[in-house]
Formats: sequence, structure tokens, C-alpha cells
Amino acid sequence: MITLLKNGRIYDPAHQKNGVIEDIYIHNGRIIAKPADTEKISQTFDLSGKVVMAGAIDMHSHIGGGKINIARMMLPEYQEKQRQEIKNLSEPEAHICTPHCSHHATPSTTDTGFRYIEMGYTAAFEPAISPVNARQAHLEMGDTPMIDKGGYAMLGNDDYFLRMLAAKKDQKAINDYVAWILHATQAIGIKVVNPGGINAFKFNQRRLNLDENNVHYQVTPREILQSLSRAVHDLGIAKPLHVHCNNLGAAGNFATTLDTMSASSGLPMHLTHIQFHSYGTEGDKKFSSAAAQIAEAINKNKHITTDVGQILFGQTVTASGDSMMQHLNAKHANPKKSVIMDIECDAGCGVLPFKYRDQNYVNALQWAIGLELFLSVEDPWRIFLTTDHPNGAPFTSYPHLIRLLMDKTFRNEAFAKLNLDAQAMSNLTSLDREYSLYEIAIMTRAGAGKLIGLHDRGHLGTGAAADITVYTDQADREAMFSKPDYVFKNGDLAVKDGRVVKVVWGVTHTAKPAFDIGVEKDLKEYFDRYQTMQMDNFKISDDEISSDGRGQVVAHHNNKK
Repeated sequence: MITLLKNGRIYDPAHQKNGVIEDIYIHNGRIIAKPADTEKISQTFDLSGKVVMAGAIDMHSHIGGGKINIARMMLPEYQEKQRQEIKNLSEPEAHICTPHCSHHATPSTTDTGFRYIEMGYTAAFEPAISPVNARQAHLEMGDTPMIDKGGYAMLGNDDYFLRMLAAKKDQKAINDYVAWILHATQAIGIKVVNPGGINAFKFNQRRLNLDENNVHYQVTPREILQSLSRAVHDLGIAKPLHVHCNNLGAAGNFATTLDTMSASSGLPMHLTHIQFHSYGTEGDKKFSSAAAQIAEAINKNKHITTDVGQILFGQTVTASGDSMMQHLNAKHANPKKSVIMDIECDAGCGVLPFKYRDQNYVNALQWAIGLELFLSVEDPWRIFLTTDHPNGAPFTSYPHLIRLLMDKTFRNEAFAKLNLDAQAMSNLTSLDREYSLYEIAIMTRAGAGKLIGLHDRGHLGTGAAADITVYTDQADREAMFSKPDYVFKNGDLAVKDGRVVKVVWGVTHTAKPAFDIGVEKDLKEYFDRYQTMQMDNFKISDDEISSDGRGQVVAHHNNKK
């Protein structure tokens, strides 16, 4: 069966198409070239005047691994509010979230899939999979319909890796371990959170700077970053090392962020939720914006990419692997609840609710800092639209954020309502930039697909998966991006007029670089001596993800080679 999408206005940056009028043909879930005149067109959608983009990709969103489960259990009042809000709807699962919903920070797996595709997103990636907890993360993502999934495995605070560094193991041994972890956890990338800091927290260190030794292993965050970024590069993994810098949220942390860029030694590195790492110490309150310095450094260092982690005002829940800094921030929880935990000495986790307020000096300046970064980093291929869901705001806030980026008048009106002291410390109103539809398509589609190494996602070229979103062009960009006319997932019409009309299931994207299987000899001895499970039980097979018929593993082999 061939489907024709006729006369759409195409925004496909991967092929330099900026609003051109073209037809798209779909067959067997893929975009195909124009078929011969003799071939039958089974159905046609007239998209005259409509905006057509690839399905959007969220490259950093906490959607699996148990953190949201902890938040749901910690905040049962949110679940009750949700029940009240949807109790009179005949089809509760078709409820469309808005930034005003009380429950959007802690969606169920089903709600997560529905809410994403209702906005035109067809893939999302969990950025913090603890290897020992990877099976739980995949079970949750496997229960999430409508979208493709994937994740980044966390290393750099695990005992085995730190032992290797302390013992001065050579880079090949490190590379083999990193590759083994990718296979065992079914991940597509590697992340490091507060390099060495989460582990140092267990030895009563409360901060760890880039060149400060972990007191137990006598290794520094700089050594961890250099070793892991070299491994990711040598293994040919497309996704650069995903780095959550040290000193998250601390005033003055921009210096650490700049030093972290230098620690990359010219190798590709992705700095995540950089808004939380762009703070200075100027002014009476000793908290200021360092967005200009960070943006200038990103503009100069072409091997650095970043996502913002924009905050938006309202209630949310923060969930992070950075147990050291979450412990420090627990006093700011609203309501006053928190969970700080460790998982098998492999990684940490901290969950605490938070309410961002526009009349709070720090929160208001955080909001401005994120937007300053978006508007000051020049290359939209190297900056990505995220709220670090749910930490800065729920992902359902993306249409609102897009309007802030595309509409200066709307942005300045919002700015004028902020805490006055925060306004005085920001240069946001001097930034005239307004993102175009083409640039939005880069940062939410083409750029994200390229960064992760999804060669058949994020674009509309022949052979790509037919993940396609169709919008009505509206001056109100929030309204436009909140409710697509159509969303096709693998060629199936899944959303019409902003509502799900067919439940579909996506795939799990992974990376499987080659490695020396001999690495398992030492690993097995380690597991037998220190771990609570056998090594073979640690590894997740393809069948565990696909056995119920709702999932499929797609491996991306040595993407850069």
C-alpha cells in the first residue's frame, strides 16, 4: 500500500529543504522515491498549506529507570489530582495535557507515550540508565507505546571502572569494558554524572572539583572524563560522551563547565542541561548569569554540543543520578519530601519535588539563563531543546518553550513579569533572535537524529522511517506545536487533530561496538566476589525487549567508521 502526502511545505534540514512544496510517498513504513505512474496510490492526504517535519526526537528525557516511579509513590496527591481532572472524560487516555495540568510531571508509561506523540514527537531517550538497573529501565520503556526509545548507560562512578583507573589499566581495557557495558545494558550511548562525585559522596566528600582526587580511588573527574570520552571515540560510537558536569546548580559553577570543555582534549563531548551549569557569583545575591561566557565557549569549540534543560515555572519533580547534589538541594524541596539512595554502589539517585516560581530571584534568573543560552549559541545543530524532563519542567511544556524561542514579543512580555532583581541581572531583552521553523526542525529533529546516530530518523529522505508530523501554520507557535494535524509513526496514522487514533509500538535503539570478549574473565571474578547477581544475569538479551511482540532492538554498529 502506498500513501501519498501531497503538496506539504517541507522543513527537512538534513536535506536543506526550507519550506519547499513537495510530495512524500510512504510504503511499508518507509519514505520512498516517487513510484512509477503504473503503481497504485492507496490513500492521499492533501497537505496544501500545512507544515511537514520529521517526527521530533527528545534526546534527553527521564522516562525509564524507576525515578518517576519513586516520584509517583512519594507524591500520591498528584495521582489523586489527575484522577479528579480526568474523571469526567469518556476517554481518559486521550486527555491532552497542558502546562496547567497538575499531573504532567509524573506521567505513567502509557501517558508518556501518548503525550509525546500528541505533540509530534516519535522518539525519546532516557539519559541516565544505571547499568545494574538497566532491566528495570527497559521494562518501563517497553511499556511506553507510540515512540522509539533508547538510553545512555551511566559510568564514571561505578566501582569496577574506578578500580581500573586507579590500577592504571590501559585504554584498550577501558574501551573493552565500555563496549561490554553498552552490549549488556542495551544502551546507545555513555553518560557520566558528576564524574567521580557520586562515588566520593559515599566517602563523605560533599563537593568534587575537576582536578580534585576522589579520596578513596585517588582519581580525578578530569581523568574520568578523558578516559571515557577517549573510549567512546575509539569505539566509533556516534553519540558523544554525555556529560553532567560537577557542581550542578552551584553558584560559580560556570568555571567548572568551562574547565570540563577543556578536559575533552578536542574529542566530541555533549554537555547536558547546561542551564544548570551556567551560574556566576556576581551581584549582591552572589548568583548571576554566566550564559554569555558559556555560549561564547560553545561557539568557539566546535566539538562541543549541548542541551539546555530549560526551567519553566510551576510544580515539577527533580530526579537525578547526582545524589551528591540532590542531597545538598533537599532543603529546597517543595513539598518537603525527598529520596536520596544508592543502587548497589553502582550509581546514585535523588528525587525531590520542586516548584519554580517567577517571583523567586534564583528561579527567575534560571529561566532567563536558559533562554539566553538558546539565543546566544549560534549553531542550532549543536544545541538541543530539552527541559531535562521532569527536572526543569515536564516535556509537555515544549510547545510553550518553542513559542518563547520563536516570538520575541511573547518572550519579553513574560520577562516583564519576573522578579525585578532578576530582570536587572539579565540581558535577555537585548537578544533579538527569533528561531525560524527551519531552526526548530534542526534542534528537535535533524540535529538530534544526527547527534545520536539515527541515520533513518529525524529526516524525510528516501529510506527514512516514515515518522512524520504535520502542523497547521499558526502565528501562535504554542498552539501550533501543541496539536499536530497528523502524526505518522512508521507510516501508520497514529494521531489526527492532536488525538491518538491508533496505538503503535516503537523500537529500542542501541549501539553494539566490537570488543574483546576476554574482558569477561575479570568481570566474572568481580561479579562473583562483589555483586549480588551473576554476571550472565546482568546482561539483557534482545529477546527480553522484543519477546512480547511490542518491541524490537535496532543496533547501530560503529556509526562513525
